[in-house]
Amino acid sequence: AHQQAIKFLEQELGQLKLQDISGDFRVLRVGKVHYEISRLYLRSFHLPHSSISLVPRVGLQVSISNAFAELDGHWRVKIYFIRDHGSFELKVENIYIKISLQLGRDALGKPTIDTSACSTQISKVRVHFSGKLGWLYNLFHAAVEPRLRKLLEKQVCESVAKSVQGELQPYLRTLPVTAKLDARTGIDYSLVAPPAATAQSLDVDLKGEFSSLAHRSAVPFSALPLALPPDHSHMVYFGASSYFFNTAAFAYHAAGALVFDITDAVIPKAVEFRLNTTTFSAFVPQLEEMYPNAAMKFRLSAPSAPFLSIGPQGLSFQPLVDVQAYAILPGSSPAPLFLLSLVSNVSAVIDVRSGHLVGSLNMGRYGGEQPRAGGGWEVRQLQSLVNTIASSILLPRLNERLDQGFPLPLPHRIQLSKILLRFHQNFLLLGADVRYQPR
Repeated sequence: AHQQAIKFLEQELGQLKLQDISGDFRVLRVGKVHYEISRLYLRSFHLPHSSISLVPRVGLQVSISNAFAELDGHWRVKIYFIRDHGSFELKVENIYIKISLQLGRDALGKPTIDTSACSTQISKVRVHFSGKLGWLYNLFHAAVEPRLRKLLEKQVCESVAKSVQGELQPYLRTLPVTAKLDARTGIDYSLVAPPAATAQSLDVDLKGEFSSLAHRSAVPFSALPLALPPDHSHMVYFGASSYFFNTAAFAYHAAGALVFDITDAVIPKAVEFRLNTTTFSAFVPQLEEMYPNAAMKFRLSAPSAPFLSIGPQGLSFQPLVDVQAYAILPGSSPAPLFLLSLVSNVSAVIDVRSGHLVGSLNMGRYGGEQPRAGGGWEVRQLQSLVNTIASSILLPRLNERLDQGFPLPLPHRIQLSKILLRFHQNFLLLGADVRYQPR
């Protein structure tokens, strides 16, 4: 922030358009002298020493010292019937600028920034006038120098305020507070409070909540307090709590996205069984009698949103899955055969790629209960088939979606590098350095 802000501010101050000034002063035994200063051209403005510091409970403070600038201009004087004009060079040294920036949020939850205070102090001005009336120029210098100093001090702060409102504020507003993921779900990244400056860091609390676009409802659980560890080896840290991941599961469940139909057509040819009643009659003899050699369909669905937990070992959950088996009958609706309730241990691998949080799931073997409809056979006899279906068909589908990732809330032209991922109790910690790509 310091490198990019000072570079930009130096460019902006180097383009200052200074106002013309004019006035009168009296010279003893000479009378009133009228002067005009015009066509002021700022050749350069240099900020060699600067810093940006955090001011607890206030925001940011930019301090600039020993800055200097060079200007050219034209002058004109009139004493009675005597007129003269020429050019001058102005060197301004020992410029001190102090800028206070206040951070906040607007009604949409976007960050805001404003100049709460600005002061400029110039301690040294040197003017070199061209012309022949040397005695007049010395008097002229004494009258003009204070006005040029005040003009510069005033316009520097005006330029700073204009740059903050015209450039910095719009840039901060590129921080996405909503992200549409697909036709069904989105993420709310809005600020829940104004950014808070501490002695060590700038802390921003984001909502971090998934929602179903079609079925908006209140999340039936609350977020746990999130306190990041005191680690300062990276430039920026993201804390993604278990609340963030659990609202994702809740949103996808509410959107009806956790329902998967599996037919024989999607089973890989390498799998040594076909999805029909002939295959399953080895486990359930009644099927072949009721629907001889009929094609089958499995509908896998979650009766409730899976609840995830995060600990030092990683992210895990135990989803409950209903497996409804159907016989597909020509010219008729699918006939329900049996309904199994299965549960499995699932762990997740999390990574960051191109500003997105990506992941993949690993499933353990399913365990199950007795079917809630149709027959009294042992579910264990079907577990190997269900595991094969889940690992070869369902898991790749889920991992394909997770590989697309979920965008992190980053302003435009920000890239992350040297990424660190660690699991803590109830949250995932992501540390990274930041690289800004100018326009």
